Amino acid sequence: MTQHLELPGGRIAYDVTGDGPLVVLLPGMGDVRAVYRRLAPELAAAGYRIATADLRGHGESSADWDAYDNAAAGRDLAALIRHLGGPATVVGHSFSGGTAVWLAAEHPELVDGVVLLEAFTRPVAMNPLTRGLARVILSSTALWAMYYRSLHKGPKPADFADHLKAVRAGTRGRMRAVTAIGLNDKASLAGRLSRVTAPALIVMGGESPDFKDPRAEAATIAGELGGDSRTLVIEGAGHYPHTEFPAETAAAVLDFLAGRRAEAA
Repeated sequence: MTQHLELPGGRIAYDVTGDGPLVVLLPGMGDVRAVYRRLAPELAAAGYRIATADLRGHGESSADWDAYDNAAAGRDLAALIRHLGGPATVVGHSFSGGTAVWLAAEHPELVDGVVLLEAFTRPVAMNPLTRGLARVILSSTALWAMYYRSLHKGPKPADFADHLKAVRAGTRGRMRAVTAIGLNDKASLAGRLSRVTAPALIVMGGESPDFKDPRAEAATIAGELGGDSRTLVIEGAGHYPHTEFPAETAAAVLDFLAGRRAEAA
């Protein structure tokens, strides 16, 4: 059931299922929290309290915010974890992986682990051609949906068409927010990785369309993090390993969470 957390600049939509240690799942840019429709039940069934949330400007969250960078999203995440009685393990995909990094660096007391799914974790510089192409792709829900589909290099779930409709519905009238995230230089992530001391799981798709060498990217992130980390490259997966290979992703996340639970015992 959808709940809303009221914040000074708007409200964040989320839902909670299960009982146990808190795990918060955040979708990437231009997506909705239903992207975790396979992962969330697996984690809840294993004895965790699972919160999935829509990003500001996406899905059932409100659309008129004054900022859409990782720091702004990180403040929303901090408020949600406090509201739910954290700390939490944060699972962040793509843009939201960077948000998890920001929060773990800025508020380590709220984060006891991070799972980075195909995550953008450092500042980026777009050349004019790339920026122009991004503006075109992000100019309409239809073009974004076509691009979203192309990022899946592995098997698509049977309900992919339905989810794509949900993505279009969740971004309709909200492409200003999606564009703001897509064109952001992620400057708020500068110097953050080395300050993250919480354990981390880094998951990349072997056929990632967003990273030239996903193995090298995973190794770079692991090398810059300030705490212990492990990496996993899922062969055949594109930018959405959690939907393309849900069983493999769930197994890796559950193993990571079990390790965290054992350490806390």
